[in-house]
Amino acid sequence: MYQPRKNNLIFSFFSWYIQFIIKKDFTAFHFDNIEIKTDASMLILANHFSWWDGFFIFYLNKKVFKKRFHVLVNADNYNKVSFLKYLGAFAAEGKGKDVLDTLSYAGELLDDPNNLVLVFPQGKLYSNHLKSISFEKGVMQMINASKKKINIIFAATFIDYFAKRKPSAHTYLQNWETEEYVSLQLLKSAYNKHYDQSVIKQTQITE
Repeated sequence: MYQPRKNNLIFSFFSWYIQFIIKKDFTAFHFDNIEIKTDASMLILANHFSWWDGFFIFYLNKKVFKKRFHVLVNADNYNKVSFLKYLGAFAAEGKGKDVLDTLSYAGELLDDPNNLVLVFPQGKLYSNHLKSISFEKGVMQMINASKKKINIIFAATFIDYFAKRKPSAHTYLQNWETEEYVSLQLLKSAYNKHYDQSVIKQTQITE
């Protein structure tokens, strides 16, 4: 599997650069304030519709959560976008056992309360206009590989232009209080309920 690399100089530069380009290319970036348990790690499950998605959550973590950022990406992105590995990206190098090892690695990351792990459960890019979000089964394997002392955060991001030349982005967040028994279907259903409510909030915005 491909693991994150450490280089403080590269991390510091791109940490500044991501904040710079979000402020440069967007009229505003809005997000909810939520309470989290500080003695538990964070697993953020987010919709995936653009090149910006990981950067939004990275920026949000820098400003609010202040944990060590990690994101599960595919092998192509890990290799093509060379700086991602220095921002906490990890990926399965191959298939089969390597995928299981990668999910186990993510579970280990979630056992450290200082860590945040971002996952796009859809597994690939889809339109921002989807009515529901699909979940790959690897999400549950990751959770089950951990000790389950986790803040599970649902994130739904939408972009609109309204009357501006540059768009504004809104990330709606929910800290999901997990059930004693968590299944993939339960997780997917709870996320999509949050997603539906976020769509309603987004469509009620006027300028």
